[in-house]
Formats: sequence, structure tokens, C-alpha cells
Amino acid sequence: MGQQDARVDAYIEKAADFAKPILSHLRRVVHAGCPDVQETIKWGFPHFEHKGLLCSMASFKNHCAFGFWKGSLLAEKHPELAGAEDPAMGQLGRITAIADLPEEEALLQYVREAAALNEQGVKSPTRSKPKPKGERELEVPDDLLEALRKSPQALATFEGFNYSNKKEYVEWITEAKSAETRQRRLDQAVEWMAEGKIRNWKYVRK
Repeated sequence: MGQQDARVDAYIEKAADFAKPILSHLRRVVHAGCPDVQETIKWGFPHFEHKGLLCSMASFKNHCAFGFWKGSLLAEKHPELAGAEDPAMGQLGRITAIADLPEEEALLQYVREAAALNEQGVKSPTRSKPKPKGERELEVPDDLLEALRKSPQALATFEGFNYSNKKEYVEWITEAKSAETRQRRLDQAVEWMAEGKIRNWKYVRK
């Protein structure tokens, strides 16, 4: 039997009014599609687990996001899940109303198939992009990679960055003088990337 987490209730309650029905709907559909699902909070937003990470949802100022941990595998069968313009938005794109979501039966099917992938022990493929000629490889710390893998939105954003944007985050984290500072920066980096932000987003002219 599935298990709800009171922290997810609190997260939904604190969300903007437009987001509450979206998050509640997504939560209900995930539980319906995977009755044994377990809820938790990772990196500040709700995640759903079933024999591993299954999916996650998040609320921002003007939109919500929802993503499957193995979304790239689901997209092989369901091309519509590969159509989000912003990789930080998950597979369903920018969600501002329940009407932006797929039909409930389709969403249920995605959840069931995602759960089946975890039950079968299917690994998520390592995604990589061809490196421009002459570009040296960036060594990403293990703790940053581990943190990113726990946040589908942040991982998608990082993978979509160019070399310079990745390097800014890597250097910011590796230059920390203490373990406590490094952990704070890791948490902050994941939060920012989950929102699609570069390291120095505060200084970008709008």
C-alpha cells in the first residue's frame, strides 16, 4: 500500500493558489497509477519512489513542473514526453492549469510504465552530448553528480548547459573551504538548477 508524507501536504498548502489543484491532481494520479508508491521530500520538493525514484513534482511562482526519473526511456515509446522546450520543466512542460496536463488515462499509463521500469531494474541511460572540437572535458565531482541525479529537473538543466555554465557551478562547489559550506552550495546549486538557473543568474540583465 502506498504511503503519503505530511511534508507533501504542507508543500501543497504553501503553494500558490493556481498550483494547489495541479499538485493535488498529480499526486492522486501517481498514487492511482502506482498503489505502492512512497512519498518523500528531496531537495525541497515532492518526489515519489517505488523501487527507486519514480517521478517528482514542483511548484514555482507562475508554473508547476512534473518529471519522470526515467523520462527518456518513456519518451522512446511516447514521443510526446520528449517535447518540453525547457529541460528543467520535466517531460510535461510548463504547467499552469490542470488543462495543460495529458488526459488522466494517459498520465496513469505513464506512471504504470515508469513503475514497471523500476520493478524490472531497468537503468536510466547516461545521456551525453557531443563535445565541440577542442573543448577540454570538465571533471564533475561525484557529490554534485549524486545530488543532480536526485533531482530530474536539476539534472536536465545541468546537462543542457554549455561548458562555461557547468564550469561555474563546479568551481563554486569545489572552491568551498569547508564540508559545511560545500554542502550548502550543493543544496543551493540543485535548487537553482531545478528552476533552470545558471550560477550567476542574479546578474543577468532582464
